[in-house]
Amino acid sequence: MKKIIILALLAILGTACSTEWKGLRSSLPDLNDKPDGVYRGVYHVSGTPVKVTLDVTLQNGQLTVIRIIEHRSSPIGKKAEKIIDTIIAEQSLAVDSISGATGSSIGIKKAVEIALE
Repeated sequence: MKKIIILALLAILGTACSTEWKGLRSSLPDLNDKPDGVYRGVYHVSGTPVKVTLDVTLQNGQLTVIRIIEHRSSPIGKKAEKIIDTIIAEQSLAVDSISGATGSSIGIKKAVEIALE
């Protein structure tokens, strides 16, 4: 329980210390000529404890699987992981962040973008 409280406080303090990440936008690069495969992306959201490592599977120019390898965040940030379903369904990173887990949502989207660059 103490770890959860400490992580929550760190997340709050990190958010209070830096909000520059709130303006970050992500977009998918052109995937038409990208070979099928599994691509790794890592992103640390500046000023927060959020760090995301994930693998993106690309098949025939489409995102088919996004698998989180590591997601360091406050406990509430874990709910951002459901954004993966929306990213795959929309085949886009221009999707709404998960309310209450904005930092983690941005981290996941940026990690996907980095994986496919």
